[in-house]
Amino acid sequence: MGRGRLRIYLGAAPGVGKTYAMLSEGHRRVERGTDCVVGFVEHHGRPRTEVMLHGLEQVPRVGVGYRGGVFEEMDVVGVLARRPVVVLVDELAHSNVPGSRNAKRWQDVEELLSAGIDVVSTVNIQHLESLGDVVESITGVRQRETVPDEVVRRADQIELVDMSPQALRRRMAHGNIYQSDKVDAALSNYFRPGNLTALRELALLWVADRVDEYLQQYRGEHNIRSTWQARERIVVGVTGGPEGETLIRRAARLAEKGAGGEVLAVYVSRSDGLTAASPKELAVQRGLVEGLGGTFHHVVGDDVPSALLEFSRGVNATQVVLGSSRRRAWQYVFGPGVGATVARDSGPDLDVHIVTHEEVARGRGLPVARGARLGRQRIVWGWLTGVLGPIVLALTLTNVDAHLGLANDMLLFLTLTVAAALLGGLWPALASAAFGSFLLNWFFTPPLHRVTIADPKNIVAIVIFVGVAVAVASVVDVAARRTHQAARLRAESEVLSFLAGSVLRGETSLDALLDRVRETFGMESVALLERAGDVAPWTCAGSVGPAPVKRPEDADVDVPVDDHLALALSGRVLPAEDRRVLAAFAAQAVVVLDRRRLREEAEQARRLAEGNRIRTALLAAVSHDLRTPLAGIKAAVSSLRSDDVAWSEEDEAELLAGIEAGADRLDHLVGNLLDMSRLQTGTVQPLIREVDLDEVVPMALAGVPEGSACLDIPETLPMVRVDPGLLERTVANVVENAVKYSPEGRRVLVAASTLGPRVELRVVDRGPGVPEEAKERIFEPFQRHGDAPRGAGVGLGLAVARGFAESMGGTLTAEDTPGGGLTMVLTLTAAPGHARSGPELPATVTS
Repeated sequence: MGRGRLRIYLGAAPGVGKTYAMLSEGHRRVERGTDCVVGFVEHHGRPRTEVMLHGLEQVPRVGVGYRGGVFEEMDVVGVLARRPVVVLVDELAHSNVPGSRNAKRWQDVEELLSAGIDVVSTVNIQHLESLGDVVESITGVRQRETVPDEVVRRADQIELVDMSPQALRRRMAHGNIYQSDKVDAALSNYFRPGNLTALRELALLWVADRVDEYLQQYRGEHNIRSTWQARERIVVGVTGGPEGETLIRRAARLAEKGAGGEVLAVYVSRSDGLTAASPKELAVQRGLVEGLGGTFHHVVGDDVPSALLEFSRGVNATQVVLGSSRRRAWQYVFGPGVGATVARDSGPDLDVHIVTHEEVARGRGLPVARGARLGRQRIVWGWLTGVLGPIVLALTLTNVDAHLGLANDMLLFLTLTVAAALLGGLWPALASAAFGSFLLNWFFTPPLHRVTIADPKNIVAIVIFVGVAVAVASVVDVAARRTHQAARLRAESEVLSFLAGSVLRGETSLDALLDRVRETFGMESVALLERAGDVAPWTCAGSVGPAPVKRPEDADVDVPVDDHLALALSGRVLPAEDRRVLAAFAAQAVVVLDRRRLREEAEQARRLAEGNRIRTALLAAVSHDLRTPLAGIKAAVSSLRSDDVAWSEEDEAELLAGIEAGADRLDHLVGNLLDMSRLQTGTVQPLIREVDLDEVVPMALAGVPEGSACLDIPETLPMVRVDPGLLERTVANVVENAVKYSPEGRRVLVAASTLGPRVELRVVDRGPGVPEEAKERIFEPFQRHGDAPRGAGVGLGLAVARGFAESMGGTLTAEDTPGGGLTMVLTLTAAPGHARSGPELPATVTS
């Protein structure tokens, strides 16, 4: 008897339709004649799920006594006795009641599978054991019922039941998942859009990894070596050099552009252990790639390009990232290099990226060749070839009795001269020509070992030899100078192109531009100096590098822009030809400085305009919203003081109540105005301490009519770090605004919950709501959304509330209430050491 097969429907959250999908499969199997029964399914009162149970045979549950009650669990013994072909078992992560046959339902399923019975089950992503900490950090709820990942991974089939967060919340609001009295609490806590989106992403990524395992297994079984671009998998070839970190970060950015991208860094070492990279550098790069979510691999191979391609195809990679070669130009005679070879042999199914890095481009931005144009090493080799080469050649030819003839001897010496010119330039070649002609005359031209030449033809030959040698040396030197000029012009064009691009992009970072100057010209520090007048002292408008100079006279290089601006560089003296590019940098620095100041002036003008707008709105508020209650108070007082009318006690009480209401309204308006003034001037200094929300929030509801708000603050809620007075004003303003716009007879819900290290207070109303584009505008001063009457206030309540919330380190945002209305979310910081375990989901949520 073989082991049964396990099929799992995986969901991101309760209510996505896992149980419904499982029951639908049960009906399909029954219709095909398969013996399929229901071992355990909990419909949680959902009518559509309950209907799906009709027509399916259900194995009776077994009652288990526990603490004076009787609880129903799956009858494993009964299922084994019934021995169906397929059994449906819901909630794989469920914990059985103590005293049951097994502690966990997944253990019941394992027993059924061992008996050869196929099982179809369901589980949510938050119940996987390895994701417990991640889910708690997202939702604030610790899942106590979990199932080992290996149990789910061993399933023969895993099918994702997916639903968008918006659709799931609509199902919730329509009552298709929970009863109506639990909908608001669920939507405000566990079923937030952010929570559902994060859980959905977890489920998709987990299933993608499982699918990738299936794909790798299939490719291995069928010996498929070509790349299937089902998922972006990027291989980074590292050498242990300093450019490795640049390549890894670039590969990580490429992976982020595609959902589910993966980075694999690989280091190829030779089998003989030679030319190994620094273990310290490799350890640093391993830590970097793992910190970015990738993996590090060490493979052995004598042929590096072949090893890289073999590894890339083995892991089904889609892209390979390599760094530009650090080899010198003459080393390319030994081969095209790793990058070029990998790009050539990669084929059409593998993209190769060659990335420049600091080690390659270190001298690219410079106007090159500040020392010898050919480099010190080449010049040394040129002199050795031009001086020692003819001596070695002469000794070799005199000791070998080959009788090559004078013409062939001259060609050999000419070869050395050409080699000296190619390596060291003009002067080593001239020295080689002169020394070579002397040796030819002394050793190979009759009479031997004398300076004189007997045959006039030999004189002509030696003269031609010297002329050809000098001509070749001159041509090589001219070519070197032309190469030097071309490199300089190319470098200058790159620099000028960068400056032009920065102008078009509108870049305004002065420090970045000065740092570019320092790197381009290899200086220690760069400063942009300015002064107010011809005799005024110099001041630094911006600088980079250590110890920037204070005056242009103290700099190694200074470029005046005008009488009052100068670019000063310290480090070394630059040649005259570099000043043209440096002048372009100086002009751009002045442009950037002007732009920065214009931006500052524009910001100052904006603040002045905002202040004028606030003053205008304040005058409007004073002219109407403050005069209205004052007029009512004055009229009531005048009436009470009138001797012409005998007021009854009821009339006097009504007039006094009107005076009190007007005074309260004035106090509220003046309080908001003063609070807004404190926020505008930055004089709000909160006194932060640890308090319980249930001490502050009830006092904030004193200003709204009795029965207009419903308070729901759990006792297990942690303390928060706030200023109690500011928190009370914040909650009061938000609740008063919610009550003002709520329909008659509908209460405002004030509920609190934990979310990781934070506490959220949500004020939910069922009013007309606010469009998405106006959700931020309602927090601006003197803003009243919609057709609010003039007597409804000056529009400062929410602005003051957000200002106070941010001064305490919290946030205040607006969300749509499912089914209509607006929800204000006040997020506060939980007190350290007082955080308690998040609220447990009801039994219906753990499905």
